[in-house]
Amino acid sequence: MAQTFLTYEQQVNLLQNDKELCISDSDFAKTILQKISYYSLIDGYKEPFKPFRSGKYYYGVTFEEIFSFYTFDEELRSLFLKYILKVEQHMKSMISYHFCEKYGEHQSAYLTDTNYNINRKNNGQIQRLVNSLSQAIATPSQYRYINHHTVTYGNVPLWVATNALTFGQISKMYQYATSDIRTKISKHFDNISEVQLHQLVTVLARCRNVCAHGERLYDFHIRETIPNMPLHQKLQLPIKNNQYIMGKQDLFAVVIALRYLISSEEFKVFKSSLSKLIKKVLKQCSHLTCGQLLKKMGFPGNWEKITRYKI
Repeated sequence: MAQTFLTYEQQVNLLQNDKELCISDSDFAKTILQKISYYSLIDGYKEPFKPFRSGKYYYGVTFEEIFSFYTFDEELRSLFLKYILKVEQHMKSMISYHFCEKYGEHQSAYLTDTNYNINRKNNGQIQRLVNSLSQAIATPSQYRYINHHTVTYGNVPLWVATNALTFGQISKMYQYATSDIRTKISKHFDNISEVQLHQLVTVLARCRNVCAHGERLYDFHIRETIPNMPLHQKLQLPIKNNQYIMGKQDLFAVVIALRYLISSEEFKVFKSSLSKLIKKVLKQCSHLTCGQLLKKMGFPGNWEKITRYKI
């Protein structure tokens, strides 16, 4: 059935009467729907609070619970983004340093396809990467520092350009960099090969986009996977058909990636903040169990033991 426009009052009546959602304060519900929208709040976060394919909520579920769950996801995005940005900045610094160390500081270095690991298989991808880098420093630019270097020096060094590049572009630069550059960069991270670093960074870049664009994060899942890491085995994550079914393509995969890519001290603070967020939302949502939430997030029950093991 085609969806039709409903006033805020009609939306509240629909939730109350047809969906059997408990709403004790209609004015509060209308205010929240005005600020967030029915689609973003209800359609985005109703799933844990209603039976599969049912039009009604579990008995006793309140509007406040769904709003609390929405707020939890909002805070979750902020937390993950904060620490992913640390990895992004580290990668930008390492790529600009080692690329310029080998090829020099002129912008033609990173805009020349032969300075990457080019072959018949990846020629098209490298051409697209170079084109996107060229567009990032094209003038007039939205970035004053890009315009300044172009006008004043006729050159935008990579260490300047990286500030205008996305994490996705940085990930691609690392992916297609020559082996010697990739190896030097990977050595800045403990016990990670250059191939593993590429896979971990790729997943972080995907998660960063979700966080930055305000998309739903708690049930994050992507096509790409992180490699099997020692932490998968140490945490005894479940296996099906010889494959780990947690910590590969979900939000826990992002947690594992951060464990390897930020310092132990930073990760402990991150883990503590994440644990507090989970405990907080469980207190606010009486119809959501810890097991249900962790399963949706791709987290094992023993996820907090992740800091017990050395990487």
